[in-house]
Amino acid sequence: MHLGPQTEATFVAGHRGRDGVVALWSPDEPAEPVSGTHTELDLVLAGGPTTRPAELHPVADVIGPLASLPAAREVRPSVRALAVATRLALDLISRGRLLPATAPDGTDTWRLGPLDADDRNRIEQLADALPAAVHATPVTVDGVTDRARITAPNAAAVAFLDAVADSFVRTAAAPAMAGSEAFAGQGITDVRAAESWLRSVVAGTGSDTVPGLRIVFAGDPDERVQAVLQIQSRLDASLVIDASELWQAPASVVGRFGTDVETDLLLTLRRAATIWPPAERLLQESTPESLDLDDHEVEELFGPVADELAAAGLPVLWPAEILHPLELRPVVGTPQPDGGSTGRLDLSSLGELRWHATVDGTDLTEAELLELAQAKRPVVRLRGRWVRADPARLKRLEERRDVPVGDVLSAALSGTLTVDGDIVEAELEGPLVDLASRLATIDRIREQPEPALLDAELRPYQRRGLAWLAEMADLGLGGVLADDMGLGKTIQVIALHLLRHADPDRQQRPTLVVCPASLMGNWEREASRFAPGVPVRRHHGTNRNLGEVAGDEIIIATYGIARRDADLLGQIPWDLVVADEAQAIKNPLSRTAKAMRTIQANARIALTGTPVENRLTDLWALLDWTTPGLLGSLDAFQRFVATPIEREKDEEATARLAATVSPFLLRRRKSDPEIAPDLPPKTETDRFVGLTVEQATLYKATVDELLDDVEEAEGINRRGLVLKLLTALKQICNHPAHYLSQDGPLAGRSGKLEAVTDLLGVIVDEGDSALVFTQYVSMGHLLTQHLDSVGIESQFLHGSVPVKKRDELVDRFQAGRPQVFVISLKAGGTGLNLTKATHVVHYDRWWNPAVEDQASDRAWRIGQDRAVQVHRMICEGTLEERIAVVLAAKRDLADAVVGGGESWVSELSDDELAALVGLSDGWS
Repeated sequence: MHLGPQTEATFVAGHRGRDGVVALWSPDEPAEPVSGTHTELDLVLAGGPTTRPAELHPVADVIGPLASLPAAREVRPSVRALAVATRLALDLISRGRLLPATAPDGTDTWRLGPLDADDRNRIEQLADALPAAVHATPVTVDGVTDRARITAPNAAAVAFLDAVADSFVRTAAAPAMAGSEAFAGQGITDVRAAESWLRSVVAGTGSDTVPGLRIVFAGDPDERVQAVLQIQSRLDASLVIDASELWQAPASVVGRFGTDVETDLLLTLRRAATIWPPAERLLQESTPESLDLDDHEVEELFGPVADELAAAGLPVLWPAEILHPLELRPVVGTPQPDGGSTGRLDLSSLGELRWHATVDGTDLTEAELLELAQAKRPVVRLRGRWVRADPARLKRLEERRDVPVGDVLSAALSGTLTVDGDIVEAELEGPLVDLASRLATIDRIREQPEPALLDAELRPYQRRGLAWLAEMADLGLGGVLADDMGLGKTIQVIALHLLRHADPDRQQRPTLVVCPASLMGNWEREASRFAPGVPVRRHHGTNRNLGEVAGDEIIIATYGIARRDADLLGQIPWDLVVADEAQAIKNPLSRTAKAMRTIQANARIALTGTPVENRLTDLWALLDWTTPGLLGSLDAFQRFVATPIEREKDEEATARLAATVSPFLLRRRKSDPEIAPDLPPKTETDRFVGLTVEQATLYKATVDELLDDVEEAEGINRRGLVLKLLTALKQICNHPAHYLSQDGPLAGRSGKLEAVTDLLGVIVDEGDSALVFTQYVSMGHLLTQHLDSVGIESQFLHGSVPVKKRDELVDRFQAGRPQVFVISLKAGGTGLNLTKATHVVHYDRWWNPAVEDQASDRAWRIGQDRAVQVHRMICEGTLEERIAVVLAAKRDLADAVVGGGESWVSELSDDELAALVGLSDGWS
């Protein structure tokens, strides 16, 4: 039997369950028969009645292949649904849910039953999810086929499950199970002579009544507990009567419960007695009415016996008050602060988890708990209601366990705590209560006025950022300032340094700023400009010597120096350690990240415009540096938070994470209402350009060649080939010389280069300036070479340019000469103030929209007083045009929690990848 990716499966029921067949057919073209019987199958599909060639397989032959169908196998939904149904049927059979019965023609068959409420619910869910193809056979009524209607999904689901049951159990063991040779083999046996016996086996499962055992507790705890036999009408759910009344009721009343109510009741008790021996005492009565229970028998009814009785047709009905049992509420006590002047709480320390017992939300007293613990019976009367003295729950009250305080604080902010895999309400005690309260209201913190020594006037949102930084530093928790690029993160940190040193009661300690080498000059200039009285120096170069560090000093170092001098820097008692462009430590296992963790301070502040650059683990790495312990271990975060959010789009997990991180991460965007008035307009335009014939030829040949390699590869090799393909195509879109590693000629070979040249010519003629970003250094050199050849003066900044030379290039551009600044994205995507530019050109697209936005923000930032135009160059009909559509949606993850990603490209299927990179009609 072949279950291919294009094979549909339809169940066709027979006279008996085992006569049913599974028909395999193709929705598109006739399939050649591989096995089974080849026939023409009548179907009713979306387009109407039709006939398709099909292979017919007896249900007995498909049970094995369907039950063992791998989850990763690519099959049609109809095949997958029948595989699920097969496993459900086998599960019910393994639990004894199997009854001998008669087929409509009086012959032997097996069917599933009796079923409890959970079993029936699973079958209903299966029917609701059943694809139309599974039950696409036309309905036959009284021998007449109605080709306008198809079999109902519920009927098809039940028929298939019974077909599996009737086919699977016909083995040598079948006679023992059925009590009759008639149900042993595949032959057909007339069992109408045994109809009364079969009826006694299945009685109650389809009758007009629902018997039950109603448990009654007397008012006095020392009095007896009774199980009262009662009956409910299936025809009228409001009609319920105790058995004691039934035996005395007139025929008119009994008739409302069905003609065989007494027989059905006795047969149900007979089945129940095989499961629960006390039911035998009811059968010994001529008119069974009620049963006195001892404590052991009551306790049994709290366990699996109740489920078995329900499956046998006799559910256990507890009093309403028993449905409100003893509840346990976790309470966490936290350690006292470390005694420092800031009252810091170490989130890596441990708290103690213990339990409080409640009934209806009210704590039980010690005396009540003692009464429960010493109870001689399974239920105790407390506060006017019966409460179960559950030994397992009472034992938990004695439990004490250590819990990381960071987990508890996270739980307090999100409202839940995970204990033994269960999500429960969390309650705090001790100093963490006040801390959680302060953090819960931190979004309403008032603006902090500028420190007296700050030589600048902060904007309102910057004053609020300063207040947030000051509060987090005072708490000793640190945080992530994730403002968009250009909103003044640097000046907010400088203001924080001044504010903390203006407090006469605070011990004076220096601030350490760690940043990329390209930003050292910017930090030094900004600090000298806005805080002229504060000593500032770089700890950099081969002749660096830290020496004595003043209490109010700002020391600036690169990440490389912080890694090499971690021991030296770790010996200094810092007040603040600031990580600028903190995505440099997003890999917690890197040497840089490990070194940064060894440098202690009263508070750690991370600065970044992209707190989530690729994955949510980037956010974990930042917060685990600023506030260790907040998000737990990396492994637990990946399994219980990142994976459910990124792969399963779990909205509840997203909300919990957002609630947890929001106090520790301040994120403001340029589009926010309170910030937008401070910035000039920004216009973003996608400029579509055509390919030259040379580009189109190279593009198509590369797709044809590399797609074949991708389809044959797996795992990391496949991801590498995908990125190789995309890189090649983007380079072809840039310029054939870029892809072919040529120096020239350049003119006339690239539609994109010609369009950018024309655009820059207009910009320069109008007296404006432009930034041109490319992610490729080699393309940057080609751009400046070509621009110089057509008389447009330009300069190029890339990663190999020394820091001093970089500063000179920035100063020249800001002074107005030249008007075109070509920049490699990695070298100039962050840390530059280039407000001279009023145009930003993205020559090629980056796969991460957050990184692209950072580049645009070199010009659109505080200090810019003119409108900024962003031009994105896109080759039409290529992957660039399709990626542009995808990138517009890639900001969702960033907006939901705080960040975007680029790894999505390598995760595409072969078909999705082919659709992404294929050249549109007109070039192929």
